[in-house]
Amino acid sequence: MNTTTHPAVPAAPSSGAGDIQDWRPEDEQFWAQTGSKIAYRNLWISIPALLCGFAVWGMWGIITVQMLNLGFPFSQAELFTLTAIAGISGATMRIPASFLIRMAGGRNTIFLTTAMLLAPAIGTGIALQHPEWPLWVFQLMALWSGVGGGNFASSMSNISTFFPKRLQGTALGLNAGLGNFGVTTMQIVIPLVMTIGLFGAFGGEAKALIKDSGWIFGKIKAGTPTYIQNAGFAWVLSLVPLAVLCWFGMNNLKTVTPNSGSPVSAFLKITYLYSLAFVPSIGMLYLYLPAPTGLGLLNMWVAIPLDIMAALVVMKLAAFGTMKENVAKQFEIFKNKHTWSMTALYVVTFGSFIGFSMALPLAITVIFGFIHAPDAAGVMQHTLKNPNAPSALTYAWIGPFVGAAVRPIGGWISDKVGGSIVTQVISALMVVASAAVGYVMMQAYGSSAPEQYFPMFMGLFVLLFAASGVGNGSTFRSVGFIFDRQQAGPVLGWTSAVAAYGAFIAPVLIGQQIKAGTPQYAFYGFSVFYAVCLVLNWWFYLRAKAYVKNP
Repeated sequence: MNTTTHPAVPAAPSSGAGDIQDWRPEDEQFWAQTGSKIAYRNLWISIPALLCGFAVWGMWGIITVQMLNLGFPFSQAELFTLTAIAGISGATMRIPASFLIRMAGGRNTIFLTTAMLLAPAIGTGIALQHPEWPLWVFQLMALWSGVGGGNFASSMSNISTFFPKRLQGTALGLNAGLGNFGVTTMQIVIPLVMTIGLFGAFGGEAKALIKDSGWIFGKIKAGTPTYIQNAGFAWVLSLVPLAVLCWFGMNNLKTVTPNSGSPVSAFLKITYLYSLAFVPSIGMLYLYLPAPTGLGLLNMWVAIPLDIMAALVVMKLAAFGTMKENVAKQFEIFKNKHTWSMTALYVVTFGSFIGFSMALPLAITVIFGFIHAPDAAGVMQHTLKNPNAPSALTYAWIGPFVGAAVRPIGGWISDKVGGSIVTQVISALMVVASAAVGYVMMQAYGSSAPEQYFPMFMGLFVLLFAASGVGNGSTFRSVGFIFDRQQAGPVLGWTSAVAAYGAFIAPVLIGQQIKAGTPQYAFYGFSVFYAVCLVLNWWFYLRAKAYVKNP
């Protein structure tokens, strides 16, 4: 008979930071006496850190709108590429980020990756003070902002290790859902801080609006002084104290990361892998983007798979020592068919949420801010300003707000009734809603008064965001149910990495189709994809002989 016993509490105290040697969240006595206090403390610190990561990653969706309003010398298509570059960078960064917790430890990883956000925040603020600088400078800042996108994978992987399976849907829903509020927070905060000299003489000079702008409390008229640089600088005020809080309040679990080494060693691993992630992103963007930035050789659907494969190959080849062994263990997830099915389903949910969040502000500005009508020669014109246009900065935050708010609800409901049932319902809703959005966009694009279609457009988009938010919670619950504790974290990171390419796909597709005069085709395509995943979810998890029944 096995007489091995464990202490009722871990060696580490229940408050303060440091390494915890003994961690048994499935042990109910351990959880009640000590585990829950430690887990929830790490969760409450993780949430605002992740929120700031989303804010820095997604800020180009709002910055590009104001760059257009301020008359920066770039075309609408070039501005869409800034949002797309931030998207693909953040998605690629998630691939190494999904492995960081087991290599470097949760406390070490969340502290350093939060502190890393200071670089793109400050760099973006400096660049926005110089409209005369070339496009590649702003593209570099957008690329650098991808660090914030990568943080999601490490954050979710970390939190999954602290909680018992019965609470993972709720815990991950809270972390991701409240973290996703970074998109909404950014869309509210950035227009506000642009209107004030937040840093006085140290914050740079204001620029005058050329085109009317706005935010949630009203319209800002042309000629108004605007501190667009505050879109980057403002995040310094929250990132510095958050980094300190992460270091002194979070923990490394030695049961998850037995060989993290010293903090300096852990920091070097994180920096090394994150730096490597930029290599495939830069390479693929150079092959994909048109001249003068790139060569314009690759189609988007070729560039994305190549980027993913290149990132994995770089990680595999560049790993050394104990890191090499850890990477090999993490790669075991690719042998499991559920890794691939859950990846597709998470693209439906989070991929849609982040993609639409990135693309919506500029899409509102372009679709409803101009009257798209043929001239006397029958050539379509896109430069006639619509005097009744709704402001993107006034409305764009609503969809991400709803999507983030309902995500914990999705996790909670899924813990009660099963994740796959919830995923099936929301997928069906998204099939219908995305097709309807496409139809409404087509009507608005061809109208001399596009603003009449805006209420229906926003209502359908809010429905899409709500469905994707609930689905975010349900799919993450399913991952925690299907996979064991060692694989669940890397799978969460991997699925979120692939889904994050939605932040690249949606702005590119929507921008391309708007330019072609057929914006509806982008959303008809999304609808078809959702329908395919509806069948996939049923086949794997809901039919009579499903591989895993309603996880």
